[in-house]
Amino acid sequence: MPLKILHLISQRPDSTGSGIYLQAVLQQAAAKKHHNFLMAGIQKNQFPDLSFIDSNQCTFLQFEDDIKFPIVGMSDVMPYASTRFSDLNAAQLAEYEAGFMAKLDDVVQHFQPDLIHSHHLWILSALSRRRFPELPIVTSCHGTDVRQFQNCPHLAKRVQSACQKLDAVFALSHAQKQEIIEIYNIRETKIHVVGAGFNNLLFTQKTKPEPAPVRIVYAGKLSNSKGVPWLLRALKKINSPAWQLHLIGGGSGAEKEKCLRLAKNLGGKVKVYGILPQNELARVMQQSHIFVLPSFFEGLPLVLLEALACGCRIIATKLPGVEEVFGKLDADFIRLVPIPRLQFIDKPFAEDEIKFEKNLQTALHKSIQDAAENPQLDLSPYQSYLDRFTWRHVFHKIESKYYETHASRTQGNRG
Repeated sequence: MPLKILHLISQRPDSTGSGIYLQAVLQQAAAKKHHNFLMAGIQKNQFPDLSFIDSNQCTFLQFEDDIKFPIVGMSDVMPYASTRFSDLNAAQLAEYEAGFMAKLDDVVQHFQPDLIHSHHLWILSALSRRRFPELPIVTSCHGTDVRQFQNCPHLAKRVQSACQKLDAVFALSHAQKQEIIEIYNIRETKIHVVGAGFNNLLFTQKTKPEPAPVRIVYAGKLSNSKGVPWLLRALKKINSPAWQLHLIGGGSGAEKEKCLRLAKNLGGKVKVYGILPQNELARVMQQSHIFVLPSFFEGLPLVLLEALACGCRIIATKLPGVEEVFGKLDADFIRLVPIPRLQFIDKPFAEDEIKFEKNLQTALHKSIQDAAENPQLDLSPYQSYLDRFTWRHVFHKIESKYYETHASRTQGNRG
C-alpha cells in the first residue's frame, strides 16, 4: 500500500550530503509509488532544481524573507552564506521555530501525511514530534546533528526529550547508532542502521586516462573541518610523480578564502570548480585516479562510495563510520589516515598537526605512485559488497520501517 510521506529538512535539499540522501529517498519512494511532499528551508527566491518531485509537491520556508536572517545550516560552515545555530539569540530562535511551525501546520493540514520522514535529530524534528504526537515520525541522523547537539548544549535541551519520542531513527553506521544512544539517550530498539547509498546508474567506472599527471579529486566544503588546508599543504611537498588536484565544492567566509589562497599558491597543479551537480561530479570522478577526503568529522560520507564506484583509489581519515564500511575491504587502493586529536571540531592540537600532515602526505605519495603505475582498478572482487550500498538496497531497509512504524501507530490508535 503506498503511503503519503512528508519529507522535512531545515536547510537546502540540494547542496550537502544530507540533501543528496533526501533526493535519493524521494526518487526511490516515487519509484515505489509512494506519494511524496517536501518541506525545506532555502534562501529567498533561490528555489532548488529537484528531480523526482514536482514543484507543486514542495513548500519552502524562505530565509531573509519568511525569516529575516540568513539560512541556518546544520554545519557551522556551509557551501553558501549561512547563520550558525550557536549564534542565534532568543528572538531569532523563536522566529525560526515559529516560521517552521506555521509551515508545518499548513502542510500537515493540506497533505494529511501517513508518516513524516525528517532529517537531522535537531530542532525541526523535535518541533514536529511535539506538534504532531499522533503522527508516525522517523528521522535520519546525518552526523552534523550530533555535532550541533554537542556544540549547543543550550539548544540540546530543547530537542532531546522530543527526539526520544520519535518512532524510529535511521543511523548511517553502527558507530553512529552507539553515539546516538549515548548522547541523546534514545532507546536502542528505536535506532536502525540503514547506512547510506550511491547512485549506481550515475557513478560508474570508465576507462581512466593516462596518469600524466595523476588526477586527484576532493569534493566537499572548503573548510577546516574537512581537512582541506592540510590536504593542500601536504600536496605542496610532493613533486613527483606529477599530479593535479581537482578541488570541487563551495564554502563561505574566511575558511573558504584560506583554502582558495592555499590552492592558488599551487598554481596550475590545482583546478578549482566550485559546486558541481551530481552528473558533472560523476564525470570528474570517472576521469580521476584518486579521491581524498581528510575530514575530521563525518557520519558516512556518500562521496567516498561514489568515488570508489567510479574506480578511484581512496584516501580518507579513519573515522568510525568510514572504517566500518571501508575497513572491511582488503584492498591496497584504500588508505585510511589516523585522525589527529582535536582541540576544537576544526582545530587539531598543534603537536598533532605536523604528524597529521605528514601521514596525509605519505598516503598521497603512495597512492600517486600506485596510480602512475596502475591507473585502472579492478573492482570486480568488490562489486557484491558495493551493491549493498546502492540506494535501492538502502531504501528497502527504510521502507520496511515506514510500513512497520505506520502499522504500529495505526493499530495503537485503533486500540
